[in-house]
Parts: sequence; C-alpha cells; structure tokens
Amino acid sequence: MTVEKVSVEDAAELLKIYAPYVEKTAISFEYEVPSLEEFEGRIKNISSKFPYIKVVENGEILGYAYATSFKGRRAYDWSVETTVYVREDVKRKGVGKLLYITLENSLKDMGVLNLNACIAYLSGDKKDDNLTNDSYHFHQKLGYNLVGTFHDSGYKFGKWYDMIWMEKMLGDHTGNPGEVKFGNWDIKNA
Repeated sequence: MTVEKVSVEDAAELLKIYAPYVEKTAISFEYEVPSLEEFEGRIKNISSKFPYIKVVENGEILGYAYATSFKGRRAYDWSVETTVYVREDVKRKGVGKLLYITLENSLKDMGVLNLNACIAYLSGDKKDDNLTNDSYHFHQKLGYNLVGTFHDSGYKFGKWYDMIWMEKMLGDHTGNPGEVKFGNWDIKNA
C-alpha cells in the first residue's frame, strides 16, 4: 500500500467509496450522494489548502482522508477537522490508520496543532442498522479524546443520532505558534 495525493481525476473512484456511507449509514449526515462535478469541486477546494490523500494498492484506491478548516475565523488556523473513508471490503486492514497517521504527519509539518473529528454516535446500549460506534473506537485508539456530545443533532433514516467531537493535539501551544503553511503540504509518510 502506498499513500499518494488525491487528484481531481480520482473523484469518480472516491465517490464509489463514499456513496455507501451516504446511502446506507449515518456516518455521513448527507442525504444524497454528491454529483461528480460537486465532488471534483470539493477536491479542488480542500486540496488547495489542506492534505487530501489516498491509499493505493495494485492501482486501486482503498480509502482516502483529508483535513478541512475547523472554523472560518483566523484564530482557528491551528485547528482542523479530519475525515477518513475506507472502501467497505477493506475495513480493519490498516488502511484508515495508515491514512490518519500520514495525514497527521503532513498537518504537523504545516504547523497545525489541533485535530478535531466530528462523529455520529450511538449513546447507551442502542443498536442500529445504520451506525456502529466503530469510528469512535478507531479515533480513540489513535489518541483522540472525547470532548463533547451533541444529543439528537442529526436526523437520518427516520431516527435521531448524537454527534460527538473528539480531539487530538499534535504539538505544544506556545505564545507564538507561527503561521500555518496553508497550501504548502506534502505527504509525510508514517
């Protein structure tokens, strides 16, 4: 498996990975799979500023990850929101972990300090056909800590879902953190 930069030409293959998350799960709170054109625009917009990477094996994309702005205000420059999606047939084979470790290394090199993950979540002993808490456990294993729960904040498939925020710190928060090098990123392998 190799980690590479995503290009606009990857949009159709990435959409094939993403579509089941929209259509069958509450992992994504989108109701409809984006069009190819919209997804290409997302890739252009995100990768102009932040890492947008994929894992490739034997010429096939197995998963992808990226970071986006946490909030639009200048004071949040050192914080990002992270996202990862893995092809259904290769889950639990290390693809997500490889993507996230590489993403974290690239973000740290840019000067980012805070990683934030927004995750759909089942509280209590709830069972659901459209959601497990695997994403919570995945992030926890990678060093993310739970910082907050928003109850009944997402409605999909006729049900209400909680949403949690998890965070991970990449560095020390000093009096002068330096500028984040937006748009100036490279793959920093695990």
